[in-house]
Amino acid sequence: MTAPGISPAARPGAVRPAGYALVRAGRGSFLLHRRATVVAAVLAVLLAVVSVAYLCAGESWVAPSEVLKVLTGQPSAQELVVGTLRLPRMVVGLLVGAAFGVAGGLIQTVARNPLASPDIIGVTQGAGAVTVGAMTFGVTSFAVLPYVSVAGGVLAAVLVYVFAWRGGLHATRFVLIGIGFAVALRSVTQLFLTKGDYLVAQQAQVWMTGSLNGRGWAEAAPLGWALLVLLPAVLWAARAQRTVSLDDDTATALGVRLGRTRLGLVAVGVVLASMATGAAGPVDFVALLAPQIARRLTRTAQIPLLSSALLGAAIVVLGDLLARKLLAPTELPVGVLTAAVGAPYLIWLIVRGHRARGRATGGNA
Repeated sequence: MTAPGISPAARPGAVRPAGYALVRAGRGSFLLHRRATVVAAVLAVLLAVVSVAYLCAGESWVAPSEVLKVLTGQPSAQELVVGTLRLPRMVVGLLVGAAFGVAGGLIQTVARNPLASPDIIGVTQGAGAVTVGAMTFGVTSFAVLPYVSVAGGVLAAVLVYVFAWRGGLHATRFVLIGIGFAVALRSVTQLFLTKGDYLVAQQAQVWMTGSLNGRGWAEAAPLGWALLVLLPAVLWAARAQRTVSLDDDTATALGVRLGRTRLGLVAVGVVLASMATGAAGPVDFVALLAPQIARRLTRTAQIPLLSSALLGAAIVVLGDLLARKLLAPTELPVGVLTAAVGAPYLIWLIVRGHRARGRATGGNA
């Protein structure tokens, strides 16, 4: 008999899958995808470099040695610039990017479609519509808006899920209905903007583009606590997505309750995306880009959530750094930069999918 916690790959004579390494921990062991581990390590180093560059660059340049002093708690003359002005904003960017990366990976896994990201299927639009509506009626506290965004995102996701369900969740129907809701919710948002106070409308317009300007610890704290509370659910999702990626017949034969599992994965993704939207606005295409790039880098069967989180964080922080520096002293919202990169990528995905379907149809003719 095999001791509890020992994976099948640890048994004598067991065949280890290609590309995996067996890691032993006490009496237990688990398989580790070599390439995914290397990619995650490289992305972590890249994210660290981007973060230091972010804290160095600004209206005045701060030496990396001074940045490291502030980060390690040593006395520094740059404490105000780095620790008070730049660090809180960067932390918000890191958390927002990581949340969007994981959310996009989970929703794309359930829908089995690379186009099914929260900003395409209406989740962030739902969060944005309800948040802008709240701002129009006088709720402008950034301590409250994240929770309002969650309510809007969850409501939009429930509507999309209900209308897309027809004895099962079909990927194409899910995406198309989500796009329809996204368009409708954008119209609702515009209606709120026209009915609200001019100054509030201006503030809401900037928020809708996705911006880290003025963000600090007040926005980072709710999102950080949400990610911490959801960490066990994300770890569960990382395992559950393996079975959801299988075809329905195989997953059912293995005893997987597909309906409940898919609903759980979507719920985690929607809450993450909604909290990120509440903290920084709908930073478009991060949830679309990060999971797909991570999957292509790792070459894994499932979307790697850790690499997606690291990539999402790097995209938002690097995008905000470029947004601050490209047209200085004018500062662009980070959502403008991510949209400029994400929109062509979305078009490429659509064209690529159309060509793939065309080849498949031609081959079956």
